[in-house]
Amino acid sequence: MVNSVGPSGIFQPLEGDDPRAIAGYRLTARLGAGGMGKVYLSYTPGGRPVAIKVIRPEFSEDAEFRRRFKQEVQSAQRVQGLFTAPVIDADADGPSPWLATAYVPGPSLAAAVAGHGKLPVPTVLLLVAGIAEALQVIHGAGIVHRDLKPSNVLLAADGPRVIDFGIARAADATSLTSSGVTVGTPTFMAPEQAAGSTITPATDIFALGQVAAYAAIGAPAFGEGTSHGVLYRIVHEEPDLTGLPTELRELVTRCLAKDAAERPSVAEVIALCGAASGQTQLRRPEEWLPTAVAADITTRAAAPAPAQAPPPPLEAPTAGAPVRPPTVPAPPAQAPAQPPAVPPVPTELNHPQTPPPGFGPAYAPTVGTPAQGTATHAGAASTGPLGTGPTAAVPGAPVPQPPKKKRKGLIAALVVLCLLVFAGAGGAVVYTFMKDDGRQRTDRATGNDKAAHGDASPTPTPGATAAPDGATNTPAAPRQDPAPVDFKNINLPDDYHLSMADEAMKPTNTDTDTDTDFAYQDNSYSDDQVNTENGKLVLLNAGEEGSLDTCRNETRFTETILAKQLTKGAQICLTTDYGHVALITFKGFAPKSDPSSYMTVDVRVWRNAVQPKQDS
Repeated sequence: MVNSVGPSGIFQPLEGDDPRAIAGYRLTARLGAGGMGKVYLSYTPGGRPVAIKVIRPEFSEDAEFRRRFKQEVQSAQRVQGLFTAPVIDADADGPSPWLATAYVPGPSLAAAVAGHGKLPVPTVLLLVAGIAEALQVIHGAGIVHRDLKPSNVLLAADGPRVIDFGIARAADATSLTSSGVTVGTPTFMAPEQAAGSTITPATDIFALGQVAAYAAIGAPAFGEGTSHGVLYRIVHEEPDLTGLPTELRELVTRCLAKDAAERPSVAEVIALCGAASGQTQLRRPEEWLPTAVAADITTRAAAPAPAQAPPPPLEAPTAGAPVRPPTVPAPPAQAPAQPPAVPPVPTELNHPQTPPPGFGPAYAPTVGTPAQGTATHAGAASTGPLGTGPTAAVPGAPVPQPPKKKRKGLIAALVVLCLLVFAGAGGAVVYTFMKDDGRQRTDRATGNDKAAHGDASPTPTPGATAAPDGATNTPAAPRQDPAPVDFKNINLPDDYHLSMADEAMKPTNTDTDTDTDFAYQDNSYSDDQVNTENGKLVLLNAGEEGSLDTCRNETRFTETILAKQLTKGAQICLTTDYGHVALITFKGFAPKSDPSSYMTVDVRVWRNAVQPKQDS
């Protein structure tokens, strides 16, 4: 499929003032812009597309914004909901603050309604229920969205995704807002937000009611026009719900109550959606969107291929000179034919948040990577993103050649290189003879001359390692991924846990003094949860492949996942401190008729799949 790139396309080309890379993420297209900044398309080291939002300079220059932005991003990284676009990376301290979220191949609700009109009632009910579940998780992390609106709701094939949660709060105390700039979109604000009063989770419920009305009617409930006029109507007048279907009227009117205390909770919103659909529980079909809207997902699924040629290496800036983003040189007039585009592998620069994929015994460094302490030429060919290291060659692809230089300069460089090599080799030989001679003299003086007693050790071959007893070991071959071991239909009771090292995995009482890799707790004083005391958990997104590579690459770590976040078929990656990786598939809780409290899971474990945690 050919992607639409251009003024009217989905993926806009980068312009002159757009950066070409952000902290090692190479930008390939511009996705859009908003009040807080611009959004670009890039890729993770594993090739997954991500959306990178770069904050506007006006906010970047405010120290209080940076402080709050950092706090909100840390909170947002704990949000692990099925209907949110997870924050996978961020930097609040760089020249331009930014954050990266999973790229969702789907139109925003605003674009869908503008392009295809209002949505049918079943779609609106599933939309509102999905957004409500997202708010449940967001509020559970201590975040109020503050800017829930149609452009911040993306329509994916398996349900909506809420984005940009918590970012608006970072701008509340900046010099911009203190001078009269309003944070949030006036059309979808709550009365207390418009009046500058206390913001609570109920603020997001009011916005959810407006989003529901907009999706079902095709227009904002409080009209359009100047911001002052819209805000006045939100605070003092009733919404215009002309054309709102009867099935949605109770849901929308309760959410749009002026008094925050009268609005329903998130759980009540979900219940109202179920009642309006004539069911006790909503079930999302495979095709929950109208055909025309679903077709828009296809056009966004194929991201534009990144350029094959690497950008030039960074030059050391002169003192006092401003740092400018690198520019990509134009291709030569007669460029060789390129192979099919391959997603780039951005190299992290001063960027510790996301570890490289494939870590562990199966991970091997890129062949040809300079050893530590080895100098590399600033203009060497085959550098990776931003000139930080070599890139792996694509089979069958033409190898990029360095620019031709004058023969005299090349010969001179080769002569110097040979002299250095021979000088180094000669020094090594002299050092070896001196060391061996000194060791033999010492051995003779102490009566331990092994050569004199016929006990000389064999000389190790190049590339071999010496064992403690003097034997020679050949280099070990790269380890293969371990074979998975499956355990089906494990009933994990309350206050019991599973150990991934057990050959015959079975629940063990948490009070025992064994490793608590994965435990279930049915709490009477707080929300039920699953947790680990011996590793990290990641709740995978809907549609995300449950594989060893996925579990290795995911970095949205947590130690606790609320049981209410789990739906049937949800998958959890567990990485233990001892190097085991497990994929845990949730199958359901005990029926209410059962006197026991337990959850049923399938477990697939890859033992010794990653590097164990080093004891400090």
